[in-house]
Amino acid sequence: MTEMKKITLLFLLFTIYTSKAQSEMIASKGIINFEASVPLFEEVKAQNETSTCTLNTKTGALSTIVIIKDFHFKIPLMEKHFNENYLESNRFPKAIFKGKIQGFNFSAIKSDPKEYILKGKLFIHGVSKDISVPLVIKKGNNGLEVRSNFSIYVKDFNIKIPKVLRIKIAEKVNINSIYLLH
Repeated sequence: MTEMKKITLLFLLFTIYTSKAQSEMIASKGIINFEASVPLFEEVKAQNETSTCTLNTKTGALSTIVIIKDFHFKIPLMEKHFNENYLESNRFPKAIFKGKIQGFNFSAIKSDPKEYILKGKLFIHGVSKDISVPLVIKKGNNGLEVRSNFSIYVKDFNIKIPKVLRIKIAEKVNINSIYLLH
């Protein structure tokens, strides 16, 4: 191979790698909170600070991965039941979302929050379901801040709550997330 062909090949590979890297933003320590509390009973609330999120700034494709065992509760016994009995985190260790932000235009995002709709598939507990989630995105000093707040029903994901505990755990779970993408 001639020297000129080698240089051209290296330049093309570098250009392809650089353009792909520039079109993806990643958050490796997103925060997800969920709450399934019922009034007059003990708070059923947990937080996960290790979820990841990837955004393709050209297409608006967004994906997240959440390790179920990384949700932490105030009460250790609640965390144990969550992992062993409800989410069965040994069998189903991750929750995954893959979707696309509707009408996404990276150049239109400024420091003022802009609302979007994210449509895609949420995979939890071995079940995949189409969902539509409102998102708020804004530019920050160090990247993009992406926030969501939505609800799911445990029955939609085959999560069984024993009859004895149904009055203490909400069937509708509120979820909110915050990611800072770089």
